[in-house]
Amino acid sequence: MEESEAADSSKSRVRLVASTGDRTLQQDSPSSRSQKKGQLHGYFESAQWTADGTTILTTSSNNQIDGYILPPDLLDPESSPHALNPQVTIPLSERTNVLCPAPYFQLSEAYTNQILISSHDLPIQLYYLYPPPAPTSSNEDGNHNTNKAVNHQPASSYPFMKAHSETFLSATAMLWPGPATHFVAATKNLLAKFDVSRTGEEPLLRIKTIPSERHLSKGGGVGMRGTISTLAAHPSSSSDSGGLGLVAAGTWTRWVGLYDFAQAGDCVAAWGIESAVDRTAERGRRPGVGIGGNGVTHTVWSPCGRYLLVSERKSRGILVYDVRVTGELLGWLEDRDAAGSNQRIGCDVFPAGEAAGGGFEVWSGTTDGTVKVWENVGMREGPHAPAWDWRGHESTVGSTCLHPAGSVIATCSGAWDFAVQDKEVDSDSGATKSCAGDQKEAKRLPAWMRRSNKESSLKIWCLDSGDGDKEAE
Repeated sequence: MEESEAADSSKSRVRLVASTGDRTLQQDSPSSRSQKKGQLHGYFESAQWTADGTTILTTSSNNQIDGYILPPDLLDPESSPHALNPQVTIPLSERTNVLCPAPYFQLSEAYTNQILISSHDLPIQLYYLYPPPAPTSSNEDGNHNTNKAVNHQPASSYPFMKAHSETFLSATAMLWPGPATHFVAATKNLLAKFDVSRTGEEPLLRIKTIPSERHLSKGGGVGMRGTISTLAAHPSSSSDSGGLGLVAAGTWTRWVGLYDFAQAGDCVAAWGIESAVDRTAERGRRPGVGIGGNGVTHTVWSPCGRYLLVSERKSRGILVYDVRVTGELLGWLEDRDAAGSNQRIGCDVFPAGEAAGGGFEVWSGTTDGTVKVWENVGMREGPHAPAWDWRGHESTVGSTCLHPAGSVIATCSGAWDFAVQDKEVDSDSGATKSCAGDQKEAKRLPAWMRRSNKESSLKIWCLDSGDGDKEAE
């Protein structure tokens, strides 16, 4: 009885105000029209707010970026839930690893609607989300006729190459903080600082995370070895350093490093997190069962800048470090339920008021479509259970991001389903159908080809203190 009451209470805390619906079932969507025959429909991989809170940018598994402008009456209960459709779509020729919107993004000012993208075998490129249409012809009076179709082409590019070669490096993580004069790109064993105004030029600064890649032990045990998968700027970064002060970097090899770009990128500290994860099995609520992990996917600073959250793939929790004592684990957030997937599952933070007991909140999705919220983080040591949750999707929630105002939450979901054994994929719809006469042929295919789409959607929620008459859908 108590569990059902808790579930009802969680549902009444949020209200669905906008949704794209399940995009894997939408045959007439722009994304489905761009599909090649025999290719499955893509799913949402990540979502993030622009700086002004008016637009949501998403990346998809089918190599495209979508922009969703939220309606002005988003929170009007009489018109909810709204149907979300992308106002702009940028198809990419190669898969993108990272997407960074400009920290000065203002929807009303077209020249600020910029995004940085890094794709495989290409330089880092800057796009305008809504580029002005170019004139195509002129009539007898000399007036130009414009082509209303938007053609997205890179406005600037920044070559990121190996030293003494012409091989492009793909940025595996990128950071573009305010006031946006510089940005940082990262790849294996390397951090690079670029000047946004110097288009076509190489990095101003290169920082190796290990002394040498030619050493027999790849750095001789010094520094942080591995591909850098995430970057996060400290909240108190100084504007004198172009918005780049202390930066937290994480690697697939389960290391975390702090680099001070106000001091030419000096390494302040670096430590491995494997031993900390092992301690969660010793001190957890369930003896012998830790949170696990297989490579850092996100580093996130607390709003106050005292704590650093470290999230891994295939992990059942999130580590919380007190950076005032470098490398010392304060505690961990339990029951994130992401141990069965290699997907990136993002989290977000928001400051809690004094009335809520201090600390800060952490919001994160799980592989079963549930969104969980931890409250008063930073106020206790050891294991920390979620305060409440709600079921928002039917597949992995890749991103959970809060609007700057704190009362609106965006979540996106999507995943491949590899449990398809005696089914084949319908090349026209991306759905699966039974293989009555061709089961043997289907079974000859590799496991990664015997897959289907799970539910994939982008949803907008608002915190609702009402009577909860509209449940989460």
